Amino acid sequence: MSRLTHLSAVGLIAVVGLSLTACSGGATSPTASSSSAAPVASSSSAAPASSAAPVTITYANFISNGGNEANLDTIVKAFEAANPGIKVNVKTMAYADYFTALQTDIVAKTTADVFDIEYANYKAYQANGVLAPLTGVDTSAYPKNLADAYATDGTQYALPSSFSNVVLFYNKDLFDKAGVSYPTSDWTWADEKAAAEKLTDKAAGVWGDYQPISYYEYYKAVAQSGGSLLSADGKATAFNNQAGIDAATWLTQKAGTVMPTAAQGAGTPDFDSKLFADGKLAMWHTGIWMFGMLGDVPFNWDIAVEPGNTQHASAMFSNGLAVSANSKNKDAAQKWAQFMSSSDVMVSTRLGAGWELPPVADEAKLQPYLTAGKPANRQAVFDSLKGVALAPSIGDNQAQMQDIINAQLTEAAAGRISAKDAVAAAAAKIDALLG
Repeated sequence: MSRLTHLSAVGLIAVVGLSLTACSGGATSPTASSSSAAPVASSSSAAPASSAAPVTITYANFISNGGNEANLDTIVKAFEAANPGIKVNVKTMAYADYFTALQTDIVAKTTADVFDIEYANYKAYQANGVLAPLTGVDTSAYPKNLADAYATDGTQYALPSSFSNVVLFYNKDLFDKAGVSYPTSDWTWADEKAAAEKLTDKAAGVWGDYQPISYYEYYKAVAQSGGSLLSADGKATAFNNQAGIDAATWLTQKAGTVMPTAAQGAGTPDFDSKLFADGKLAMWHTGIWMFGMLGDVPFNWDIAVEPGNTQHASAMFSNGLAVSANSKNKDAAQKWAQFMSSSDVMVSTRLGAGWELPPVADEAKLQPYLTAGKPANRQAVFDSLKGVALAPSIGDNQAQMQDIINAQLTEAAAGRISAKDAVAAAAAKIDALLG
């Protein structure tokens, strides 16, 4: 999954919602509710594939596009060998084209038996009856937070196929030079702040910390303070309180003290990655997709679970596999979805190719990743899943919500308004969007 996957899906839920209702007066509109779709039969109760009439299922994906087509073929061949009564026809598309094609198929009720989704648009698809409910899935095969992300009201509607997340990168050499202890999983914001202040040396151009002042960091910081951006039903904001103020203060107080300001370049493309790679940044909040970029840096570095205020909450980015509610071969489709998301062949293929992280709970299977070299503490990637902050979604007005929060945080970071006023203003504007 690209590091931009989470961001580029921002407006997708709105588009999907429109496409699913655009033909409300015609027979092509998928109007089936989630409760009306027939559950997929448990694999354990179904007859062996080899004893049934051969079936062919289709799989539409974007995850293998751009270099992993052969790796996907390896997994498909292994699945077909283990399930001789099932053949998988694969359709791979570029990410830029995939969701437009999927929208067309949804409206025409011609979706593939199994298709890729992102967590960001899972709720829209599930609510509109696009996904077949799955039964008999052993979700213990997956990290709990990942499996739960694709379940609604106790029913599994999709399976995680890959994930990445955000951790705290740190320059060990700068820590050693300043005589500061390395971050641990027990660190809080107070610990991070104290370390950042000691590590910042403006005269030498060294900054102690870098965390984007943005919506994507803010909703996570609210969760780290024990709060939530939205109410449980998603119909109102829930951050105009101490948790929201603490989160805004945490992000905005860094600018000009322990991290560069916008005027100094913060927020511009690749500014933070260059600062860290140049050895001028002690701590950096970013995603595990940056590991490869740091392979040749001339200093020692590692990672840790991001500190929290009252609790840990890490941003998670995930792709998933769904079975179409319109599939005529749901049982075979679920078998493929489970194989593609949890089989040993999938794990070894992904790890061997460096093709995103397999979403499996058995750490023994992930040992090759844990011992693959820098960073040494790759265990932090999985420890971060113990506390996850999932990005809120409000449908059509998603982009406006993000813009409102970004604008208010920018004002607070520049010192033109207080963090408290920024939170109040953002909440009022977003509540108006929510109606």
